[in-house]
Amino acid sequence: IYNSYIAMLNAGRTLKEALVNAHADGRVTVGVYECAKIMNDDPDSVAFCVLATDDAFQCDVALQIHFTLIQAFCFDNDISIVRVSDTQRLAEIVGDKSGDLEDAHCVLITNPAEGSWEDPALEKLHLFCEESCRLNDWVPEITLPER
Repeated sequence: IYNSYIAMLNAGRTLKEALVNAHADGRVTVGVYECAKIMNDDPDSVAFCVLATDDAFQCDVALQIHFTLIQAFCFDNDISIVRVSDTQRLAEIVGDKSGDLEDAHCVLITNPAEGSWEDPALEKLHLFCEESCRLNDWVPEITLPER
């Protein structure tokens, strides 16, 4: 259990790093509908998916259905996917400093442009997801680090 806890903490820092890098490169899409549009229009461009829940998630059946569809799409297209339980913290990382994004429930990282370097943080996340799947944890939950 201790090793899995350490792996989860490391994954949280790595996820934050990957999100910050992708945001700086303009490779982040935020919002359930915006992400669904990219997945529909250009699924090969999607490198990673983050689903974020909050207290309202348990009461929002439509959002739960969207999550189920997004997860199925990711599985069908070999897109690594994780969950975080802090929508506000995710919004702070990929949005403005106030964390004021209307819908940070889904965030996509798209692939880097052709010929550019692959993001090492993203590679670590892919390995973390592969290992989680081997342990039958298909959508691992990661805790994002505090500021």
